[in-house]
Amino acid sequence: MSIFSSGKYSTLKLSKSSTRRMTIPDGSWVKCKKCGQTLYNDRLEDNFQVCWNCNAHLPMSTASRIAMLTDAGTFEEMDAGLSSCDFLKFFDSKSYESRIKENESKTGTKDAITCGKATLGGNPYMLGVMDFRFMGASMGSVVGEKITRLVEAATKAKLPVVIVTASGGARMQEGIVSLMQMAKTCGALERHAEAGYPFFVIMTNPTYGGVTASFATVGDVILAEPGAMIGFAGPRVIQETTNAKLPEGFQTAEFLLERGLIDQVVERKNLRKVLSRLLEFFKK
Repeated sequence: MSIFSSGKYSTLKLSKSSTRRMTIPDGSWVKCKKCGQTLYNDRLEDNFQVCWNCNAHLPMSTASRIAMLTDAGTFEEMDAGLSSCDFLKFFDSKSYESRIKENESKTGTKDAITCGKATLGGNPYMLGVMDFRFMGASMGSVVGEKITRLVEAATKAKLPVVIVTASGGARMQEGIVSLMQMAKTCGALERHAEAGYPFFVIMTNPTYGGVTASFATVGDVILAEPGAMIGFAGPRVIQETTNAKLPEGFQTAEFLLERGLIDQVVERKNLRKVLSRLLEFFKK
């Protein structure tokens, strides 16, 4: 008699309870959007949120960015309580007020930029860091006001200003008031320059719209992370409007470096060192 046709071996089955599965906690890993590589968050954090397979510079939290660019424990936030109001009673699929509350809960901040005073290498300076998670880091009245106050405080204290940019442009829910921030921020920076103090920009992916068309491109030294997309309108909009084929690498940091808009493309792991040298060189 065949052992496969009768007896205990003919009905041998594995129960579900005997199957061992590996359990990976939620949030332990992400996939690189550029190359698809599986990236483990602990290692990714140690690598400054840069993919070790393709060198893609992935989004970085405001807290991590501040820690990377400042001496430990020296950052003192200013104007943290400023928040936007829905003065136009804007409503599309939901109210502007509800969008603000959702984004406050998501990011833990009142708007799309965090500003304050810090030191790096012992040199004091004023720092602003934009957060794309908050409504695409769109520039509204609060972003413009906080940048203006940051610059004016730097001018009064005779300190350099550094702003890390990331934005989709002006905030449509605030209409013309959002566009006014372009002139407002540039006016403060012009007075800062006339007083003889420097302004450094670090462009990250993406930096677009009214931010690019105003304070992000008037720095004394403009740095950018590798692969950062920088422009006014996006490539697709430009291509459809002009009906022209755009050159390879259009609007990337490397493309703009070749054409003189960017002074240097700096890998994230080197940003702290480069900024520290700038602050040391320009200090008074």
